Amino acid sequence: MAVVITVAQQKGGAGKTMLAAQLAAALAPTRRVGLLDIDPQRSLARWHALRVEHKSPLPAVGFSDISGWRLGGELDRMHRSFDLLIVDSPPQIDTDARLAVRNATLVLVPVQPSPPDLWAATGTLRLVAEEKRHARLVLNRAPASGKLRAGAEAEIARNGWPVLSATLGNRTGFAGAFAQGLGITETEPRSTAAQELRALLAEIESVLA
Repeated sequence: MAVVITVAQQKGGAGKTMLAAQLAAALAPTRRVGLLDIDPQRSLARWHALRVEHKSPLPAVGFSDISGWRLGGELDRMHRSFDLLIVDSPPQIDTDARLAVRNATLVLVPVQPSPPDLWAATGTLRLVAEEKRHARLVLNRAPASGKLRAGAEAEIARNGWPVLSATLGNRTGFAGAFAQGLGITETEPRSTAAQELRALLAEIESVLA
């Protein structure tokens, strides 16, 4: 059965889809990775289509965007078909989001260092607790220092929220890779952005161990 990472956040623009794609691309060379896009925007579906059409051979990433009443069956099928399943969940708490969280081994909640992202994370973490799952916040598009980052870290600590120490900076390379159906570890493997992503992956794997 697959390890299931559900990427969830009520607020749009926090980097949920970008994180799912980057993780999938980085892990595809060594794992059988599947992506399940149940976000109505279907941005991950577009990323995967670009990847399939890429001129160079790339490590395969499985994909599905089945949602609604068929979602339970699709989750069961993908559980059996992959080593790792990454779910890009909808931005609102609905039946699909709850099912994606319920089936997760780990829920990742990306947040930018801003009050709206942190406020939105509250509802997501509440859902995770209701479903008795494990979650970690991921600080995304984070400056190396400054008032915004310090304020976000203080708010997270004050609430006792679980957070990964590895963070992703505000790097244009992430968006550039995404626009090609690729991951940063494929387009700029020696970049600071790729190093940040590898550090994040290492911490995720230690949490899952």
